Amino acid sequence: MGYEDVLEQIDHKEGKRKKFEKHNTPKDRDNAKSDKECRRCGRTGRGVISKYGLNYCRQCFREIAEKLGFEQLS
Repeated sequence: MGYEDVLEQIDHKEGKRKKFEKHNTPKDRDNAKSDKECRRCGRTGRGVISKYGLNYCRQCFREIAEKLGFEQLS
């Protein structure tokens, strides 16, 4: 039974509906994997390097790391 199903059942009961919405409305999420996106190619999910505000996927990072000032160790 989901959020919308319960709302349909208590739609005619004003007080119960307001209380239910206050405590059970789904929260807006802004830190999921899909929100992290490569600024160069647009890939989302795993492999996006967000440290230091880079926001590049690992493939793009390997291509432009030297231009950004990173050195490859051994």
